[in-house]
Amino acid sequence: MRLDDMFSDDHTESPSATYLALLAGGASAEAYERPVLRARADGESPARLAAVERAKHLALRVRAELEDRRRREAELSALIATAHDLAGLRDVDAVLRAIVRRARSLLGTDAAYLTLHDAVAGDTYMRVTDGSVSARFQELRLGLGEGLGGLVAQTARPYATDGYLDDPRFRHTTIIDSGVRDEGLVAILGVPLQLGSGVIGVLFAADRRSRVFDRQQIALLASFAAHAAIAIDTANLLAETRSALAELEAANATIRDRSAAVERAADIHDRLTELVLHGGKVHDVAATVAEVLDGHVEFFAPDHGPASAVERSRAEGRAVLQGGHWIAAVSAGDELLGALRLCDRPGLDPVDRRTLERAAMVTSLLQLARRSADEAEQRVRGELLDELLDAPERAPCLLRERAVRLHADLDTPHLVLAARIADERADAPADRQRLWSAASHLAATGHGLAVARDGSAVLLLPHGPCDSATTTARNTARRLGAATHAPVTVGASTPVPAPAARPGDVATAYAEARRCLDVLHALGRGGEGAAADDFGFLGLLLTGPHGGTHVGEFVTRTIGPVVDYDARRGTALIPTLNAYFAGGMSPVRTKDALHVHVNTVAQRLDRVGRLLGADWQSPARTLEIQLALRLHGLSPALGGGGG
Repeated sequence: MRLDDMFSDDHTESPSATYLALLAGGASAEAYERPVLRARADGESPARLAAVERAKHLALRVRAELEDRRRREAELSALIATAHDLAGLRDVDAVLRAIVRRARSLLGTDAAYLTLHDAVAGDTYMRVTDGSVSARFQELRLGLGEGLGGLVAQTARPYATDGYLDDPRFRHTTIIDSGVRDEGLVAILGVPLQLGSGVIGVLFAADRRSRVFDRQQIALLASFAAHAAIAIDTANLLAETRSALAELEAANATIRDRSAAVERAADIHDRLTELVLHGGKVHDVAATVAEVLDGHVEFFAPDHGPASAVERSRAEGRAVLQGGHWIAAVSAGDELLGALRLCDRPGLDPVDRRTLERAAMVTSLLQLARRSADEAEQRVRGELLDELLDAPERAPCLLRERAVRLHADLDTPHLVLAARIADERADAPADRQRLWSAASHLAATGHGLAVARDGSAVLLLPHGPCDSATTTARNTARRLGAATHAPVTVGASTPVPAPAARPGDVATAYAEARRCLDVLHALGRGGEGAAADDFGFLGLLLTGPHGGTHVGEFVTRTIGPVVDYDARRGTALIPTLNAYFAGGMSPVRTKDALHVHVNTVAQRLDRVGRLLGADWQSPARTLEIQLALRLHGLSPALGGGGG
């Protein structure tokens, strides 16, 4: 039966029955006014009209209650569905999108969205939107206290407005207001997403028309916000769990790798210890490390290999990587003994790197042990050289016999070298000991002899037909300087043809080498190496049969009267002569050099003429006088008298 015909035939039907029929048919709210209007139009009695009005009000109350129950049922279903989504959480973004979408549907709003707190930036950002059409709005960020969402996040309380742009309760910003205006939103409701006492975000429902949100709508949105917070917290826990599992897996892998590395380290420790106990060689260490670390290992001497990497390794005390190779310095204290180089293993882990460093330490021990043995042998070698220097009458056959046991051939030409630390102020006992050790090692590797004498190191080294005394002296100075970390001066003699046949020549050559050494220091050339030939005519004097004695006699004979005159009178004739010849025999340049008057120069030169004779400025005499002046300046080094 149509609702319009319900009162057409039977006017005796009770109002309750009429409205029950409307309730059963799910009629609209306007349909509940029609029975009242019909009763008035039919002129029903006041009692009848009052009964119809009461029935209408009761029916409307029942209708509202039914609608409220249906709404609650829909909300409960949505919350149950949300809880179900959470129970099977796989994708947190999908769950949050479902929550926002259901909130928008149940509240009947034009849009719904969710923002989360950004701890790094100190603001909130859009995480999920539903019903939004503005790209600018979807990229909004709200600072703490800015806009309605910022106020909700700051106070942890829900806020609603029926006209956002005109609401003075929260702080407006140009960016946020522009975004809201682009989206066309008017009424906005925001509730906090809370975890414990902290707010992690805000859930919004918004309309593009003015609207007042009631308590039930606020409570409903808050329920969805609680579910969203649980979803986010669960996702964070899952992410942390996955991260922890990944870290544990990585840790297990690291432990497995470290265990293998530790086993390798223990293996090489045992093998290196065995090498030391059984007197292994340096190259045995290199071979063992190469086998354990699965690479190519080589040992090189201090003056070979990449110097910068070796020095950096020695300074840091660690193996260093250069050009895809690992370099570990082999040192003892401040002395560099060499280095180990591991090739083909650029990705060395810390344990294997430590293994290489331990191998370098073992190598240094082996080097020092070998050096100790060498030094013991060199002491024997030094005793033989001492006999050559001190006992020239020793029988050649005995010398040859001892030399053979030391693998030295004293029937071939040899060179005598005298070496001394260049800086005499730093020439401490420890420096001399290092010099002696380095000289002993150099002599042993060169099949020669070495001994410590007169604060210097004396070496007797084989001299081949193509060798140069000067080159040998310079190379020896360089190598000894590198070993002692201090400049070393070296003087070399002329070659001794056969030391065993004529032992006395060794002592003469040593005196010559000492004079070269002293002359180098007197000339300010400490730290260099030179032989007598490097000094020209002076070298002839140095290598003469009487060396410094003849030098002193020549000086006395040539300029002795002038030297004596200065000594007795305290004058400066010798300095004047030096300045005179240095200035090209010009009195003017001489007075400028000495800072005296030209008449003073003339008077001094006149005195020189009376002491040396009127022809003292002849070419032949001036050559001798200049040479004598030079030798006089070197007389302490030469060991001769100066008059």
